[in-house]
Amino acid sequence: MADPSELAVRAQFAGVVVSIAHGADERVGAGTPLVVLEAMKMEHEVLAQTDGVVRRVAVAVGDAVEEGQLLLMLEPGATPSDDGGSPEPAASDGPSTAERADLAAVRERHEIGLDAARPEAVARRGERGQRTARANLADLLDKGSFVEYGPLLFAAQEQRRSREELIARTPADGLVGGVGDIEGRPCVAMSYDYTVLAGTQGMRNHAKKDRLFDVAERRRLPVVLFAEGGGGRPGDVDMPIVAGLDCRAFALFAGLSGLVPLVGIASGYCFAGNAALLGCCDVVIATEDSSIGMGGPAMIEGGGLGVHNPADVGPIDMQYSNGVVDLRVQDEREAVAVARRYLSYFRGRGEPGAAPNQHLLRELIPEQRKRVYQVRRVVETLFDEGSVLELRGGFAPGMLTALARVDGRPLGVVANDPTHLGGAIDADGADKAARFMQLCDAFELPLLFLCDTPGFMVGPAAEETATVRHFARMFLTGANLSVPTGTIVLRKGYGLGAQAMAGGGFKAPLFTVAWPTSEFGAMGLEGAVRLGMRRELEAIEDEAERERVFQQTVSAAYERGRGVNMAAYGEIDDVIDPADSRRWIATLFDESSGEWWRRPAKKRPNVDAW
Repeated sequence: MADPSELAVRAQFAGVVVSIAHGADERVGAGTPLVVLEAMKMEHEVLAQTDGVVRRVAVAVGDAVEEGQLLLMLEPGATPSDDGGSPEPAASDGPSTAERADLAAVRERHEIGLDAARPEAVARRGERGQRTARANLADLLDKGSFVEYGPLLFAAQEQRRSREELIARTPADGLVGGVGDIEGRPCVAMSYDYTVLAGTQGMRNHAKKDRLFDVAERRRLPVVLFAEGGGGRPGDVDMPIVAGLDCRAFALFAGLSGLVPLVGIASGYCFAGNAALLGCCDVVIATEDSSIGMGGPAMIEGGGLGVHNPADVGPIDMQYSNGVVDLRVQDEREAVAVARRYLSYFRGRGEPGAAPNQHLLRELIPEQRKRVYQVRRVVETLFDEGSVLELRGGFAPGMLTALARVDGRPLGVVANDPTHLGGAIDADGADKAARFMQLCDAFELPLLFLCDTPGFMVGPAAEETATVRHFARMFLTGANLSVPTGTIVLRKGYGLGAQAMAGGGFKAPLFTVAWPTSEFGAMGLEGAVRLGMRRELEAIEDEAERERVFQQTVSAAYERGRGVNMAAYGEIDDVIDPADSRRWIATLFDESSGEWWRRPAKKRPNVDAW
């Protein structure tokens, strides 16, 4: 019979006794494990609810017990000395400070992949004037914000090499990636690691990319990709594949286009699969030592196309002038700074910036109507100080595309440059403008056109570049924009080119205004007079008189096409003091300008790669 002073300790559920921590007459403290029961392959501790002494144990190890069955009796408050039991154990000083073995093992595995554990690999990068993947990500992301995905991966080559070697030599399977903050806003950031198998794309790091692309889609996060290395890795023999062409990474990444901003950074050699991912990005930033190509030297030689040095495949001079590279930088440090700056335009309204002296705009367009000027000076003066970031500056010099801010609010700018072909729009210029218009539309950035064009480029040489199709891209894109647009005509506004610089026509934008230096016409006025008055001019036999009539008619046409006359007939909204331009630009913004992440889905299928 139980002593009335004793407490019965019973099983709270059915299970099997796997251990008994204390025998009869042993003193225990409250919270001390008494018995361990196993149920459904899980072990559960039965704890003492009070200090006391174990008086009787009713079960043995291996016994199956039912819910409520007696396990032992505990006499509260008793001491072993009351009946000759064992002495009281010494008091504990608290929890042990020694690191658990399982935690130590995990910590050691993580440390193997850090730069501090790989001094030789780090030194090799330094010898080439480059940084490691982890160093670039640390510079890109706010301190302490990086949460890494898949750091314990290693190359799928255990049939060829020991696991220990793979863990040491292929950390993270050559792709460091995760989620971190840039100026407090989260993004997905990943970098191929050229020190691991030359930055090749392994089966496991492909799967890691897939995972991160999914995170970017679900959380609507921008993606920054450091693309250095080659393509597929034939040495990954652990995976049962033939060609691996069912890899999903390229489709998943391309599917993010138009949904979230995509930033690609190339430093060193960027070939094959890395180049394919880079080409899908909205903006490509490349260093002076970069070489970018869809095939590296091995692929080129394998195709019977000769032997080439990797630095000669796609050097920066080539890729900047042909439009592949948007932003050319000196090194990885500058690349990171420019990437952070670029993404700042896709965070909505920021702090208002200082406005340059707007009265300077009155003097930037020469009164002499044929005198060239620097449109970049106009752009730099018109927007917040230091806020202009020109994109694709090495390509299609007749068209300027840039991100800028007015009172801290971001927008896109498309401007003709009269120093190239007089501002005429050629095929490359049309492509450059149309693609930039798509980018702004995809991410809710208003668009401002600064028009100074005699029209589109004409002539047999121009038609050899497929101008008909390329120029039409500006109309097709402009007609389908959903962001607010505005046009300011700085000087020339002629023909179809001027209409293209207004999204299709002067009534398409929210406003079309002009500066006092503006002039307009359905086509170049000299050509229009020669064409429209051909019969009359041919009827004048005296050559000097014919030229006098021609010039008189041209002058009259210029007078008729002055901006104030266009405004008087309602074909434009106003002719303004250049110093008032920012007031008009401000009308393009509303409270949701630039807040692309609030959309439930894409508004465009993608941003064109070209």
